[in-house]
Amino acid sequence: MKITFNELREIKHQLPTGSVSRIAEALKLEEQTVRNYFGANKYEEGDVVNRHVTPGPNGGIVDLDRTDILDMARQIIEEEKVNPTV
Repeated sequence: MKITFNELREIKHQLPTGSVSRIAEALKLEEQTVRNYFGANKYEEGDVVNRHVTPGPNGGIVDLDRTDILDMARQIIEEEKVNPTV
């Protein structure tokens, strides 16, 4: 799947507090792996997620080999719209 880096970061910024932990737990990943997926570069902890960035507008084009993290993030954002936390 292809998405711009800026779009990927915007999705990450829309996530409510605790979402990274929720995604990591559900998918049995390290929290840092989820953060790295959304653009962090801290590889001492967590794994490198298969994503490839091609330079270009809007931060470049990110080619994601796996979409389960992104799918879950979008699901959480939609849930938050229906039932916002205080």
